Amino acid sequence: MHGVMFWKTGQGCEWTEGGAAPVFEPRAVSQLVTWQDGRCSSKFLASLPQPESHLSVATGFGCATIFWLLKNSPESLKSYDVAGTIHDYVVAMLCGLTRPLMSDQNAASWGYFNTRRQSWNLEILRAAGFPVHLLPDIAEPGSVAGRTSRAWFEIPKGTPVGVALGDLQASVYSCMAQRTDAVLNISTSVQLVASMPSGFQPAQTPDPTAPVAYFPYFDRTYLAVAASLNGGNVLATFVRMLVQWMADLGLEVEESTVYSCMIQAAAQQRDTCLTITPTVLGERHLPDQLASVTRISSSDLSLGHVTRALCRGIIQNLHSMLPFQQLREWGVERVIGSGSALSRNEVLKQEVQRAFPFPVSYGQDVDAAVGAALVMLQRNFNQQES
Repeated sequence: MHGVMFWKTGQGCEWTEGGAAPVFEPRAVSQLVTWQDGRCSSKFLASLPQPESHLSVATGFGCATIFWLLKNSPESLKSYDVAGTIHDYVVAMLCGLTRPLMSDQNAASWGYFNTRRQSWNLEILRAAGFPVHLLPDIAEPGSVAGRTSRAWFEIPKGTPVGVALGDLQASVYSCMAQRTDAVLNISTSVQLVASMPSGFQPAQTPDPTAPVAYFPYFDRTYLAVAASLNGGNVLATFVRMLVQWMADLGLEVEESTVYSCMIQAAAQQRDTCLTITPTVLGERHLPDQLASVTRISSSDLSLGHVTRALCRGIIQNLHSMLPFQQLREWGVERVIGSGSALSRNEVLKQEVQRAFPFPVSYGQDVDAAVGAALVMLQRNFNQQES
């Protein structure tokens, strides 16, 4: 939802008759620049014009990436005349759209988009020399972008295709049964999401230091999102470090073996005085913050102590961004826990329960594809009813 790719109108793909059904092959298309892209430094971001939006602009956001390319590689933009997220591209190719459509969910995640007016900050962008012709047209999430221009696998020609949704919003829709639920997803990164009441409007001035952002959801409502860059990727980094240390010592061990052993050791070590701040990737609101280890004593150096402290640090870092007291004030009564890093890590589950004293429900995994399907089915059902 933050990433950007570029393509040439009418030349974005080529349909080929192969196998059981036609397929499309990308043609005049750039590489995808994802949300994890780190080319926009704090200094570069500070040099950009102030957006007329409640959301700040961070590295990996579509408009920030385009600004960077405009300054550092302007020739790379001249080959293309439209841009969008990778899912906007897929929708455009399936429907044969001359211009891509983008939901306000994805537009807000690009930066320089005013969610109240449902429009890009065109005057601000033009004044800064931004190539505004690249920006997609805006469509309501849940609306139909077009119809399939060809049969595609088992999907017949003429099938309605919804405008691409934000993966966060679709994921939340797949599992948030009640407005009083909060959704905690720990995979590569971490998201803690709560639904804001109808009528809520975020302040229109962006605050780059705020750890909670408000993203558009459906029907002009918002999600409060604490999105940490440091989740399962931190544990994976720790595992790789241990494997490398052992390789340096002449021992070869599989990463999966190291992971299971360290989680087992931490499960037996119920507490520790060791404190790890796990922000090896910084955070969007603290991009220059690095990780640290404090309160080190000779009695807290076992694998169990360190892994317990690391898991606790991941959850405490999230709690510092969005404390349980704030969730309670918003009416949250239950946390739905999901994500691959959380589902297979009993220690993380214990630390979630320790930091967020709500009933925690596991088992219903977040799935953006399921959420997107449910949105379109519900909208279609509502239209038939009316």
